[in-house]
Amino acid sequence: MMGWIAFPQDAVTIDGEPATYASSEFGSRNFCAACGTGLFYRNARMLPGIIDIQSGTLDRPGDAAPQAQIMVKDRLEWAPTIAALPAFALYPGMDG
Repeated sequence: MMGWIAFPQDAVTIDGEPATYASSEFGSRNFCAACGTGLFYRNARMLPGIIDIQSGTLDRPGDAAPQAQIMVKDRLEWAPTIAALPAFALYPGMDG
């Protein structure tokens, strides 16, 4: 699962030059050319003027708590129950 946060495209400044992949006729994805981390999604047809940012890449991702679940039509049937699964601070069995 991936968290995303949308901003007006003109309100976002980027340090450096991310690589771009045209993922569809209207959509493009940006990623770090050095390490491959996904960064942004843009789609001028569906989201004009909006840049979707993978929220985990923000300097302070904890400041951007989710406000909605979007595009859940095709999510896997187990996704709604994920919060009930055991949670581990590290890989299970590692001392921490």
